[in-house]
Amino acid sequence: MDETSGTLKELQDLDLVLEKTHARIAEFEPLLAEVEEPARALEKEVATLQGRLHEMTVDERRLERTADDRRARMNALKERLKSVRNLREEAAVQAEMDLVQRSLEGEEQEALTLLDQIRKLEDRLREETAALDAARSDIEPRRAALLEERNQAQDEAARLGEMRRTFATRIPGRDLRSYERIRGGGRSIAVATLTPDGACGHCFGMIPLQVQNEIRAGRALVPCEFCGVLLSAGAEQD
Repeated sequence: MDETSGTLKELQDLDLVLEKTHARIAEFEPLLAEVEEPARALEKEVATLQGRLHEMTVDERRLERTADDRRARMNALKERLKSVRNLREEAAVQAEMDLVQRSLEGEEQEALTLLDQIRKLEDRLREETAALDAARSDIEPRRAALLEERNQAQDEAARLGEMRRTFATRIPGRDLRSYERIRGGGRSIAVATLTPDGACGHCFGMIPLQVQNEIRAGRALVPCEFCGVLLSAGAEQD
């Protein structure tokens, strides 16, 4: 068997192993997603609760500021009431005080209701956070194992990739381009050997005798007229 064809066959073997290795690496993403799903659902719930708690806290602070403004206004009206000059002024001040008082009482009640909701939400948030911590603890061993397996597969892919680059340097440029053109079309098999009876080892179409002799002599890389793969002599025919 000629050296170039042999090297192409080795390159193809490497490429097939690389394909399987990359496919294996890709399989880890859904596996990791499946393992992490319970924690991710809890993370989403915790984030939602934190967002609601922040909004409610902002609303409660706004109500407190408004209530403080009402109290300050009430104190100012009480002082003004001390200096009214007639019943008409007194009635006007008293009417405004009543209005401010009703508003203040409404805002204070709303703030109390909101504070009660905040306390309940804080309790729920603590429960969900504890559940999230427990879920993370439960999944971590499996997650760590999957990440370690993926890292090993990635290291193997890097090692095979370096081997492939080394093999590729041993192949004449024209032959390498022919090989990569075939594989670049989405085909995994670009090189096949002749069977002992002279058929293509990929599609098993019979190769003309003259072409068989050229292949066995190693004078050229000959594509199969049926499937297009590059044909080489089998090792048992060397």
